[in-house]
Amino acid sequence: MAERIWDTPEITGWRRVTAHAIRHDLDGPDRRRSLDGTWRFQLLDHPEQAAGADWTEIRVPGAWTVQPAGGADLPHYTNVTMPWPGAPLPPPGHNPTGVYERDVDVPAAWAGRRIVLHVGAAESVLLARVNGVDVGWSKDAHLAAEFDITAAVRPGEPNTVRLTVVKWSDASAIEDQDQWWHAGLTRSVFLYSTGTTYLGDLRTVAARDGSLRVDVRVLSTGRTLPVGWRVSVTLDGRPVPLDTAHEQQQIDVDRVSDWWAEPRFSTVVPAVVPWSDETPSLSTLDVVLHDFDGAELDRTRIRIGFRDVTIVGRDLLVNGVRVMIRGVNRHDFDPRTGRTVTAAQMRADLVLMKRYGFNAIRTSHYPNDPVLLDLADELGLYVVDEANIEAHDHAHEIADDVRYLPAFVDRVARMVSRDRNHPSVIIWSLGNESDYGANHDAAAGWLRRADPTRPLQYEGAIKDDWTGGLAGSDIVCPMYPSLAQIVEHARSGDQNRPLIMCEYSHAMGNSNGTLADHWAAIESTPGLQGGFIWEFWDHGILQRLADGRPAGPSAGEHWRDGAAEPGYRWAYGGDFGDSPNDGTFCADGLVFPDRTPKPAMAEHRELASPIRLSDAGDGMVRIVNRSAFRDLGRLQAAWELNGGLLPMTLPALGPGQATQIPVPSAPGTPDGEQWLTLRVSVGQEQPWAPAGTEIARPQVRLRPEKRPLTARAGATGGGTPAEVDDDGLLIHPTFAVAPRLSLWRAPTDNDRIGGQAARWLRLGLADAVRRVTGIQREADRTLVDAVYETTAGPVRHHLTARRIGPVILIGEEVVLPEGLDDVPRVGTVLQLKAGYDEMSWFGHGPRDTYPDRHAGGPVGDYTCRIDDAFTPYLRPQESGGRHGVRRLRLTGPDTPPVELIMDEPRQVSVTRFTAADLDRAAHHDELTPRAEAVIHLDAAHRGLGTASCGPDTLARYLVHAGTYRWEWTVSAPG
Repeated sequence: MAERIWDTPEITGWRRVTAHAIRHDLDGPDRRRSLDGTWRFQLLDHPEQAAGADWTEIRVPGAWTVQPAGGADLPHYTNVTMPWPGAPLPPPGHNPTGVYERDVDVPAAWAGRRIVLHVGAAESVLLARVNGVDVGWSKDAHLAAEFDITAAVRPGEPNTVRLTVVKWSDASAIEDQDQWWHAGLTRSVFLYSTGTTYLGDLRTVAARDGSLRVDVRVLSTGRTLPVGWRVSVTLDGRPVPLDTAHEQQQIDVDRVSDWWAEPRFSTVVPAVVPWSDETPSLSTLDVVLHDFDGAELDRTRIRIGFRDVTIVGRDLLVNGVRVMIRGVNRHDFDPRTGRTVTAAQMRADLVLMKRYGFNAIRTSHYPNDPVLLDLADELGLYVVDEANIEAHDHAHEIADDVRYLPAFVDRVARMVSRDRNHPSVIIWSLGNESDYGANHDAAAGWLRRADPTRPLQYEGAIKDDWTGGLAGSDIVCPMYPSLAQIVEHARSGDQNRPLIMCEYSHAMGNSNGTLADHWAAIESTPGLQGGFIWEFWDHGILQRLADGRPAGPSAGEHWRDGAAEPGYRWAYGGDFGDSPNDGTFCADGLVFPDRTPKPAMAEHRELASPIRLSDAGDGMVRIVNRSAFRDLGRLQAAWELNGGLLPMTLPALGPGQATQIPVPSAPGTPDGEQWLTLRVSVGQEQPWAPAGTEIARPQVRLRPEKRPLTARAGATGGGTPAEVDDDGLLIHPTFAVAPRLSLWRAPTDNDRIGGQAARWLRLGLADAVRRVTGIQREADRTLVDAVYETTAGPVRHHLTARRIGPVILIGEEVVLPEGLDDVPRVGTVLQLKAGYDEMSWFGHGPRDTYPDRHAGGPVGDYTCRIDDAFTPYLRPQESGGRHGVRRLRLTGPDTPPVELIMDEPRQVSVTRFTAADLDRAAHHDELTPRAEAVIHLDAAHRGLGTASCGPDTLARYLVHAGTYRWEWTVSAPG
């Protein structure tokens, strides 16, 4: 074995094939042999330990940390902190090292040909041997390593391939991303064969005006290139001529050296459809190497798109048009394999993104499988392609450490060399959270020379000065700035380039508050151009409760609608005995580990709607086409009004155009509140959605509710006092627990990590003691005065209750003292007796909505099972809220219906859990649903914000000290 290469930053690889853009993963069986499947495996304590005679089996691709062969080496989650203390070097003495081995039959027909071993990804150091011969080493856990093994292989005979993977290394210090630490061979392994003269690389530049340049590299393993060989290039079957500076397509003319040739081709293709997120038009490019008789010796095929990416002033332009970047950060993730994902899974990711209005991905924080870029090309998603560099825990030291200089340049250069032909890649990224130093500038210098057709970005270059760092970033790409910061910068007059946030709106648990506020500012402020939500996935690993181990890649589906089935749970940091760890911080995605969308996805979908409605007055609505490149002809729509659907023909509007159209008329117009909704769907089948797939529901209110509360509740005439017990609590036959004041919510992840929950506990809001100070019964009402004791002083609560015909009318007033500024809620909590299983309401829905996150929940009539009203965020927390509820009805098969009507739209929730139930549980398997329905009716509810990582909610969504008054009715008994 090599002399401690895992402890030598200067070594990035040995005898690796130079990175290139020629794809061999789709070659036919005559040129490629897959090595995926079952391998022999041993897990050693450290890389200097010799392998023994005892082998077990392991699945490739796949991390050993989620397979039985991995033994006690289980997944380990940290965000910033390295898994070992102190300096990054040397790695720890206990350094799990996996030895993979299998026998391979190499076809006899490959004799005399060049044979290459391709290892798609290895974490973190790879050492390769064939038939006992060292054939190469490699670092970089997220880019392929290829080795020319021709001299070591015996075609027509069995051959033994041994791959040794060392888990901890100098490379670990620059792969310190916010994700689970795994180890193993996580992408496909295969052999491929070429002739001794072969296509070595390919570079294309295709512009929106139809100009095309194709640079081909031809290499030879011998001392000289053959005489008379040539290259041909076709685009969609039509020949692309050699560049006009050349007279023939002979390699000899374009020879760089005896063993290297670079023929160049160029043309102008008429009437191209430029590639963009809305028009992902692709052409097929074939490149063929011929011998002197014209016979085909080598071939490659790629799909290209004609498009331009430029920066003009403060704007990033695609094809000359300023586009909004509606992005999301994405890791390679699977709840059973940890890191290994299939093409079908990647397609499912991107299809879901497209359906929810995303048009961009940042490959956080490493190059993804190249198949993902193929899919982004096809489906239409912009990509920020990010190098596998994150030195988070030791960022300042490593950014200027000359020992790591080769690794920085190598990782950026190999990414660019692999991915440069993808039209979806519009921006390169130098990595993530690694401070900023000379190593970054060196990598940026290489990149700018190698690919001047795209801008590059790096958050570290601008983090201290949004007008500086020009050598390292062409874009101001801050991480979690406040809304006020980005608006102030755009209006300052100092902005010198586009501002596109690399991370914002942290999606941890019940989160993504103020997303609508962000987009209102972005769309109305020149210089702001969007950003990337953190992130797509919750990284919960499916864990068997019986033995505490990962369920593993062979496990079936043990989940439904985001929740793990009984006997399993979603594991997060610390659940595998991993220490140090960062707990639930890996559960910060827009989708659950099973790819079920969280409610925040609907928020983004509506904000990204290609159509926007507004009330224009005089019976008209204004409709705007918010697309950048296409008219509305690709969409279909229908009106929803008064509970029915009406046909609608979209007006012929080009990108950015607007018009006014009459409000449709519908039978059965109510005399109360009225909303007009436009159901927008895909009009023609797309690769990411069949025709008829709904993609938005823009909505406008036509008439507010003006009837008094008692009229809406059906109450008329005089009233009588409502009954209360000796503690001043309302008596009702359906109440299991009578209404009380509630000032507490089960902390969200944002509340806990942002520090609010600890403050609320210190204030005593979770268990404030209630003390009755007076009960009066007047002619038509009952009055109750009470005090709730907190460490900031008493909270005074005044309640009046009277029965009016079919309802009990309750009025409440609460005075919060000055010391109780910024509390989670002010409202009423009660429990209904067992037997209620369905809820229906008029308000925002159908899923969770909150004061600062309800744009994705159109106002309407909704019904759901109470058991389904709760959203199972990985750590139990406040959930199930519905914003702007006007009326609520609960029913069961053997119980009298209960209806609550509010004086104005309120925040309401109905679940099977109290706030205390949720707060006590760390996982859902620790929760036992109550038979009772727990109802919260809030006069005010604090916004969600994103304070677990980023700004808290805005001031207008806080619940401040002061006086709160609200009224509601509940259906009277008897």
